[in-house]
Amino acid sequence: MDTIQTDCLVIGAGLAGCSYAHYARSQGLSVTLICADELTTGANSKWAQGGIIFDTSYHPEQLERDIMVASGDTANPAAVSSLVREGQSAVQSLLVDQLKVPFDRSDDGELLRTREGGHSDKRIIFSKDITGRAILGRFHDYVRTLDGVSILENHVAIDLLTLSHNSVYPLDKYKPITCIGAYVLDSVQGEIKAIRAKKTVLATGGLGQIFQNTTNQPGVVGHGIAMAKRVGARVIDLEYIQFHPTVFLKKNCQLFLVSEAVRGEGGVLINSEGKAFMDTQHPMGSLAPRDIVARAIHRELISSGEPCVYIDLSSKSPHFIKDRFPSIYERALACGVDISREPIPVAPAAHYTCGGVYTDLNGRSSVQHLNAIGETACTGLHGANRLASTSLLECLVSAKLTALADSEAIANESFHLPEVREWISPEKTADEVLIRQDMRLIKSTMWNYVGLVRSPRRLMRARRILSQLYEEIDSFYAGNRLTRSLIELRNAVCAAQLVVHAATLNSESKGSHYVAREDEDIDLPLERHDVLK
Repeated sequence: MDTIQTDCLVIGAGLAGCSYAHYARSQGLSVTLICADELTTGANSKWAQGGIIFDTSYHPEQLERDIMVASGDTANPAAVSSLVREGQSAVQSLLVDQLKVPFDRSDDGELLRTREGGHSDKRIIFSKDITGRAILGRFHDYVRTLDGVSILENHVAIDLLTLSHNSVYPLDKYKPITCIGAYVLDSVQGEIKAIRAKKTVLATGGLGQIFQNTTNQPGVVGHGIAMAKRVGARVIDLEYIQFHPTVFLKKNCQLFLVSEAVRGEGGVLINSEGKAFMDTQHPMGSLAPRDIVARAIHRELISSGEPCVYIDLSSKSPHFIKDRFPSIYERALACGVDISREPIPVAPAAHYTCGGVYTDLNGRSSVQHLNAIGETACTGLHGANRLASTSLLECLVSAKLTALADSEAIANESFHLPEVREWISPEKTADEVLIRQDMRLIKSTMWNYVGLVRSPRRLMRARRILSQLYEEIDSFYAGNRLTRSLIELRNAVCAAQLVVHAATLNSESKGSHYVAREDEDIDLPLERHDVLK
């Protein structure tokens, strides 16, 4: 088994992971950055459409209030204050000045700004409707040039290494739970490596792919959350799974996100009869916070029996629509919908994990030397519901604060990185058909019983199904040679159980966690299920 040693092991190469690599390297630390795919594919950050908060006129108290209101007044005030305080300088220095991300500008060179749901002002900068791709494209090119940053593509983390579980020295089990790296699978060569690190950083994104319908990229099944939980780290707020209200929905077409910026630029939600319905639901109408819009759409679908609602952009010219939202326009057109001339069919889908691995504001988890950043972490910034366009900003800020704290710790503390036990792999090859079938069962269970609207009875059903499935998958995992799909299945069922457990314990409807009354109709029309097959 190959062994690698580094100052910082970063698991995940989206915006959070790449930002951490930048800041850690700027402090002279060596970094090993692993990603499950090629560097330029796979990360959710790449597919962020809307933008990132940046406002030179800046009213910090107003932004703090918007974040708190969107969260249902459940966000951690210290985390909110930290994001607002640190965010603008991070965007300016790294994205605007250093990487020169091609954000949209006016004819006189000023950054253009838009508004999204829950925001009281236009404070979001963007690059058309491909902001994530514009940022990560520059970032990926940049991190490849950094001396001292080793990038391992097509490498999947299997389990975290701890002194208690993996050290070759028996007496290390008496030390506090301490992370010293991870076992990693080279999915191309099929080889297992041990990467020992002074600091291990989880930047694996969320867990949307444990749901049947999601905006998340393939493989985003809660890897970091599951690995952290297995070594005893605290996880919190996992009942708060945000469903994005507007995901393109048409039969025989792949789901894709329709940015909140579409409504920020004048799009109005209408039902199948062409009537706007959000103005009676919330003072902000179609630009209400996501949890409110998503549930309003859900109620509309139940009452109408239709599979979707629509976004009406008729107030904007075809030229404006094609220029402002070229990616959405092209993807919809490929499915036979010309959004410059007809409304966009949309419905909610699983989108963002507001909870995750508990950390302080410097990324510290409850396990020594194990950090988490970005969507994997939970500082309490989002509370029960995330405000639009805070996610990319959180990636930058959490990465920066964590890397700077790690630099100070590595300079002033001693680290024990012993040899670790050899990984022994079974010879038997896993049946991929069984893996796919089990993954489908996880996704359908979570979608049908732990979705946008929940009930105690359905949560109990999900708990029973996943409990039995977990035992079967655990046995299956132990008896077969590792593959990426098998690792994903193991982490998916673990993450799903954690979400169900959290949802079961919380009987209060708040933000993105809504528990229906026993007499409340929560069944979507059958036509919707047919469309989504």
